[in-house]
Amino acid sequence: MDRNAPIGVFDSGVGGLTVVREIVRQMPEERIVYFGDTARLPYGSKSKETIIRYSHQIIRFLRTQGVKAIVIACNTASSYALEEVSRNLDIPIIGVINAGAKTAVNATKNGKIGVIGTEGTVNSGIYGETMKRMKADIEVTEKSCPLLVPLVEEGLLHDSVTDEIASRYLSELKGKYIDTLVLGCTHYPLLRSTVGRLMGESVTLVNPAYETALELKQLLMDEDLICSQTADAEDQYRFFVSDLADKFTRFATAILPDQVKETKQINIEEY
Repeated sequence: MDRNAPIGVFDSGVGGLTVVREIVRQMPEERIVYFGDTARLPYGSKSKETIIRYSHQIIRFLRTQGVKAIVIACNTASSYALEEVSRNLDIPIIGVINAGAKTAVNATKNGKIGVIGTEGTVNSGIYGETMKRMKADIEVTEKSCPLLVPLVEEGLLHDSVTDEIASRYLSELKGKYIDTLVLGCTHYPLLRSTVGRLMGESVTLVNPAYETALELKQLLMDEDLICSQTADAEDQYRFFVSDLADKFTRFATAILPDQVKETKQINIEEY
């Protein structure tokens, strides 16, 4: 495997860019190919079988781009598809669940952890199962927040409607006296200030995007796949979507100001 090949990252939309942002911060020399499945989002309300099919298609596309490793930058796809798609894959692949779960377990003081995520992630129970394997006596409360992803995708990050809906979702968790909250969807770090204000300073927020970038860096080091040469600026970051390329570019530029030159639309159903 070429250590100077790009890293493939995918999500249902713009949320995975929070993972890309952390990868860029941790490993600025690495090349990245990103795919956002904007034609078929949100993933959180889809069946497990559908998410696995989508993930296989996207991975086949990313392989055509010559990637050396893949990050599933989507909690729903990590929950439903990671185990299945990794079986016959000959390159490293990771999701975003394990890193966030480990950080939450290490961060909690009272053993009460909250998780907010999509319906798919919460229904899978993956965060609770993963954290209880790490520490059996912790108490995990998972809350689905299905409206937050569409609000983020519409750019309503600082809006009274978003505040009201987030407040309704989080009220249940506040009653559980949690001291740690996992932002269990890669869209949610874009609402970090809102969630932090509503939960209060006593609650530690865990951003799996940051932790996943650290896990990826360690994995590439272990596999001797750390990039050894500087990429051409025009080719270092490539972005693809399944729909609405212009809208994606506008939003992506706000998250990654200097990295998004253009976004190409592809027909992912061909893969």
